[in-house]
Amino acid sequence: MKIAAPFALAALLLASCTPQAPAKASPKTDDEKTVYALGVAIQKSLETFKLTPAEVDLVVAGLRDAAAGKPEVKLEEKQTAIQQLAMSRRAAAGAEAGKAGTAYLEKAAQATGAVKTASGLVYVPVKEGTGDSPTATDQVKVNYEGKLIDGKVFDASARHGGPASFPLNGVIPCWTEGVQKMKVGGKARLVCPANLAYGERGAGGDIPPNSTLDFEVELVEIVKK
Repeated sequence: MKIAAPFALAALLLASCTPQAPAKASPKTDDEKTVYALGVAIQKSLETFKLTPAEVDLVVAGLRDAAAGKPEVKLEEKQTAIQQLAMSRRAAAGAEAGKAGTAYLEKAAQATGAVKTASGLVYVPVKEGTGDSPTATDQVKVNYEGKLIDGKVFDASARHGGPASFPLNGVIPCWTEGVQKMKVGGKARLVCPANLAYGERGAGGDIPPNSTLDFEVELVEIVKK
């Protein structure tokens, strides 16, 4: 079994680092900042593992030993074990995220004006609109910001230059349901349980498995066909 792409990238970066690098260094020149960024890339590729500080020390030891050509463990003998560790850590994180998400949804449902629908979506009006409401087959234009329950913003229309347009039946179920409750010019919070968002798989490196998501959405326009 081959190492998955993120782990292969990490292995390549680790092997390219020098064993003489100090344990703690602050980059100053552009080249030093580029090398420092290699460490950031490694950390991003290892986020799935939720490493403890002691485990990070072992990763650093492996980096230095491999760079010196004297690894104590053969990588090819541990490829399957690496995959299994990633899956078990991801599953454990998903279980914790599920529990935290349930509590977050319950709290959101207590907000002023909040409505919890049969699907589990929590809809919280922020500003009432005065225009029409879209149907599931409409194209809509919206401003939005999406956060994890810890407050981390993982995406926003402002990052992409302004309002986003898409068919309402081509997005996550939480949005398909929630935006239909809005009127043009209105704004609302859509608090989405994982099963109405990205579920057990998550989405890329920004949205972990079983994540409850909190969106603020402004319905700018129903795009005419």
